[in-house]
Amino acid sequence: MRSFATVGAAYAAALGAAIATGALLGSDSPVLTVLAADLVATLVIFGASLWLANSSMYDAYWSAAPPVIALYWASAPSGSHADPARQALVLALVFAWGIRLTWNWARGWPGLHHEDWRYRQLRENEIAPYWLVSLTGIHYFPTLQVFLACLPLYAALAIGAAPLGPLDAVAALVTAGAIVLETTADEQLRRFSLSATEGQICERGLWAWMRHPNYLGEILFWWGLWLFGVAAAPGWYWSAVGPLAITAMFLWVSIPMLERRNLARRPGYAEVMKRVPVLLPRRPRR
Repeated sequence: MRSFATVGAAYAAALGAAIATGALLGSDSPVLTVLAADLVATLVIFGASLWLANSSMYDAYWSAAPPVIALYWASAPSGSHADPARQALVLALVFAWGIRLTWNWARGWPGLHHEDWRYRQLRENEIAPYWLVSLTGIHYFPTLQVFLACLPLYAALAIGAAPLGPLDAVAALVTAGAIVLETTADEQLRRFSLSATEGQICERGLWAWMRHPNYLGEILFWWGLWLFGVAAAPGWYWSAVGPLAITAMFLWVSIPMLERRNLARRPGYAEVMKRVPVLLPRRPRR
């Protein structure tokens, strides 16, 4: 409980710093205000990570920030121009995703004595001072990625006056389906881990169809939000840069790192890679 209290205090301080930044800058430029507040809040979490010598302090930020950003944009003065039905739908989906993902992190987090294996690897590489690697690569890089991926929310929640239409229905199906997919995959992996022996590989349920179903769900979630943004304001098609950045990160950073780790720790993983696709599902075969 002490670990969660420490994390809670750090995130409360980060939220307070973000609110103070927003109050200082005002709401004339809601996108820039959110960017500045986001960067300040991340700096607070980085300070806590540095103080505790544990970069896993940042892990919950990925799912904690978007609901706050969405709520701010929906309640900003410009939000009065947006379609209220779309606002309610998008907010409900973003909060469902954020609460679910944060809960999944919390129930699997051992506490402050534990640090994610990826951060430990970066500590050992000694390419640059670790505090700099942590600030730029672990804290600010994902913060900026998520900010970019949230830009369609501004279109959907603040400026998009178009009424609900067929594209919103597609967006809702993609976004809700992504949440269900990620939730199911995480739960299947959690149940498998409770009884798995060392080196055992999960090939149950969705994990028999693809090697990273939870990541597919996460990627699809951000594309679903982009569809909402385009439905609300077609001119914001360029905001696809956000979900593209998220997709690229999973394909070229997160998945390769995890695959290398699995190959080193799980003797049968090379065989799994031959018969189970990475992200696009395929009927299981033996």
